[in-house]
Amino acid sequence: MARSYAEQVVATLENQGVTKIYGLVGDSLNPIVDAVRRSSIKWVHVRNEEAAAFAAEADSLTTGKLAVCAASCGPGNTHFVQGLYDANRNGAKVLALASHIPSRQIGSHFFQETHPEALFNECSGYCEMVNSAEQGAVILHHAIQSTMAGKGVSVLVIPGDVSTQEAENDAFTDSVIS
Repeated sequence: MARSYAEQVVATLENQGVTKIYGLVGDSLNPIVDAVRRSSIKWVHVRNEEAAAFAAEADSLTTGKLAVCAASCGPGNTHFVQGLYDANRNGAKVLALASHIPSRQIGSHFFQETHPEALFNECSGYCEMVNSAEQGAVILHHAIQSTMAGKGVSVLVIPGDVSTQEAENDAFTDSVIS
């Protein structure tokens, strides 16, 4: 059965034992939020993305497990920074899902365009943009593996259109990373 990259991300997180994602709903994040709605993971709505990152940090530091936060493009991503800096410094095992503008608009000064890889460079140990659903499972695997190995916060930048692309079944989706 074909599924979207957003559904693949959520299935992978479920397989890793993630039970909550902290975040604030926004346009570019909608495919992921919708996939979460159809999963066993609970969406924890917060006041702003900074609070989402701090909540994920606290969750990880108190449980020792992978914690996830999510933000929409533009200001959503910039609000992440304070919390991700703190999480990174404190060694929390946090995966930040940073949605981005549509792929074809990157580099065009599109509404709410930022450069997430540059933005998160200093407050993470791993930060990569998913360029296609085909590549996405591998990048997600590396992001989870990096933060679980204690290399700092991992940030997965996902353009909104990539979230809706059909994902291939991948062995990484079904493996538990510890």
